[in-house]
Amino acid sequence: MRVLSIDPALRKTGYAILEETAPKTYRSICYGVIQNKPKVRHSMCLVAIREELAKVIEKFQPDTCAIEAIIYVQSHATAIIMGAARGAALLAAGEAGLSITEYAPRRVKQAVVGRGGADKSQVAYMMRALLGLTETPPPDAADALAIGLAHLYASDPTRAIKPASNDL
Repeated sequence: MRVLSIDPALRKTGYAILEETAPKTYRSICYGVIQNKPKVRHSMCLVAIREELAKVIEKFQPDTCAIEAIIYVQSHATAIIMGAARGAALLAAGEAGLSITEYAPRRVKQAVVGRGGADKSQVAYMMRALLGLTETPPPDAADALAIGLAHLYASDPTRAIKPASNDL
C-alpha cells in the first residue's frame, strides 16, 4: 500500500508518500513542505496547496490518503484558515479519486511516539529513527510522515490505532 499523508496548514503544508514494502516494514518515498510566503493572498495559498499536492499524486500514484483531523483551536479565524487549507488538500486527493482517512493529532503521536502529548521535535526524531532517514525532517514534513505511518499501522489488524473516521 502506498499512502499520501498530509499535515495541512496555509503557510506550511507537510506532505509525505510512504509505503509498506513487506509486512510491518515501511519506507518513505518522499516528503516535503509546501511553503507559501506571508505576503501571498490566502486564495493563492490554497491554489498552491492543491496544485502541488496534485503534482505529488500524479508523480507517485498513491493508493490512499491520510490527513490530520480538525483540531481544536481557540481562535475562530485560525480555525477557518486551517479548514480552508485542509479543504484544498482534500480537493487534490478527492480529484485523484483517493479514499481519505483522517487521524486525530494525539492518536498519531500515540502511534508513532508512544505519547499523545509528544512535541514536534520528538515526532521528527522518531520519524528519522522509525523510517531510517538520513536526516531529521522539517517539523511539518515530520508530522505528515507520522500521519502516514499511523495510517499504515492502522491497516495492520495487530495494532491498536484506529482512524478518527473513514472516507471523507
